[in-house]
Amino acid sequence: MKKTLIMGASPNPSRYAYRAAERLLSHGIAIELLGRRKGEIAGHIIHKTPSEISRDIHTVTMYLSEQNQKEYEDFILSLAPVRVIFNPGAENPGFVQRLSEKGIETVEGCTLVMLGTGQF
Repeated sequence: MKKTLIMGASPNPSRYAYRAAERLLSHGIAIELLGRRKGEIAGHIIHKTPSEISRDIHTVTMYLSEQNQKEYEDFILSLAPVRVIFNPGAENPGFVQRLSEKGIETVEGCTLVMLGTGQF
């Protein structure tokens, strides 16, 4: 199963990360959530620390700005996901290079569009 970690998860239903969580679940994809504020999405807890995240992550979908990603880069690399999706506004060329050097696929795209078009 392609368990997906949503970085920048928010309990605010108007945020794209929230919408992505709902859409991933509706497609039968397991999720883990990491964000700055506690809360939940569809019964899934938003964790505040990386140590609370399981290690069996297939995809990371990024909803954090480049600046806010820095503190999580080593954590994401340690997960060794198959791919990392950089949603609009989350582009990060330096981190893309680090991921690519480790053989991790990177995608600059929109998780919601990818799900809607069958490209996820």
